[in-house]
Amino acid sequence: MAKKQTVQVKVNGREREASVEPRTLLVHFIRDYLGLTGTHVGCDTSNCGACTVVLDGKNVKSCTMFAVQADGSELLTVEGLIKDGQWHPLQEGFKQEHGLQCGFCTPGMLMSTYALLQRNPKPSEEEIRWGISGNLCRCTGYQNIVKAVQYAAGEMANKMAEGVAK
Repeated sequence: MAKKQTVQVKVNGREREASVEPRTLLVHFIRDYLGLTGTHVGCDTSNCGACTVVLDGKNVKSCTMFAVQADGSELLTVEGLIKDGQWHPLQEGFKQEHGLQCGFCTPGMLMSTYALLQRNPKPSEEEIRWGISGNLCRCTGYQNIVKAVQYAAGEMANKMAEGVAK
């Protein structure tokens, strides 16, 4: 048995630490060691994107890296989108625009689109489709997911404008 290594990460704004075997995947660290089960284990091959999280500002598929590789990093999971009991505009958009059906892909879609909107607050439809191209959904046909991201982009722009106007 390999010697365990301590992994320290800032997850959803909170410092967290756990000792893991070096072969522990980040997705299992998040779910099994940190108890954050919103990140889903899907295909185990990096094709589906259900395990997508934001690591140091970039979306990554957490089934493709080891937890020890994230040591010292900042991690955002789907649980971290809620602030002060309020849904993130993306979550609201997925609700308003019917961007989910079974919901299995939704956490990964939310995290991929969150990272997209951080880089590009006003993405075109084509840019949104490219931004979610690493995530598979077997239920929705993607059109309502695109509408949900457009909704969120609009809401975020409105909040920025209100903040500037105040």
